[in-house]
Amino acid sequence: MNARVASLERENEAAGELVPERALVARRLAVQFSGADAKDILRHAIETAFPGRIALVSSFGAESVALLHLVSEIDAALPVIFLDTGKHFAQTLSYRKKLARQFGLINVRDIVPEKAKLARRDPEGDLWKRDADACCTLRKVEPLREALDGFDAWITGRKQFHGGGRLHLPAFEASARHVKVNPLARWRQDDIDAYRAAHDLPPHPLVAQGYPSIGCWPCTHPVAAGEDIRAGRWRGAAKTECGIHGRGFNGTA
Repeated sequence: MNARVASLERENEAAGELVPERALVARRLAVQFSGADAKDILRHAIETAFPGRIALVSSFGAESVALLHLVSEIDAALPVIFLDTGKHFAQTLSYRKKLARQFGLINVRDIVPEKAKLARRDPEGDLWKRDADACCTLRKVEPLREALDGFDAWITGRKQFHGGGRLHLPAFEASARHVKVNPLARWRQDDIDAYRAAHDLPPHPLVAQGYPSIGCWPCTHPVAAGEDIRAGRWRGAAKTECGIHGRGFNGTA
């Protein structure tokens, strides 16, 4: 624990507020890098703040290519966690292999749900029809929780322009078990498009078919012109997140 974090912890204790060290670290970094470039945020997180104890979690979806490319230029051996839910579009699985090969990512980890849990809780593979939250928990939340054991931090691709709970997303935030790093928090769609064009990065094959946000095939639909970028996710339901960023996964510290 550095001196500044220790000082902050004492101040909070004096005020009667017990704040975990993790939250203090996240707050300090969020302030320090509030206006920083995405690559500077990533480099500090990977090389200085959490060396050897950080992973990137990527869906290899519509917006993933920029962040994957940035990470590859800093550390191509960084663990990249891909939640292979068993319900992905075939195009996503092909894209995952293509990008890993093209960017030289040598530590992509395909994380799958436990077979015993699938057999017990989703034997017919249709849980998504009856309870989408339970399906996400089984196929994404629980596998990711186990995959992140041993890490102190993980990198996400979330952005403020997605709205909802992401509207005021900081570059660093604390959860109950990790610090989450959001290097693209302030990026807009134009920034993603410009970066992709500048580096000649391949788009996800489904983007041209009207899918600006891509998850599992049963719960992802095309989006009409003018609709919110995530309008095709769990269309017709109140659900807006899979759960890996909610209290059911990690809680907010």
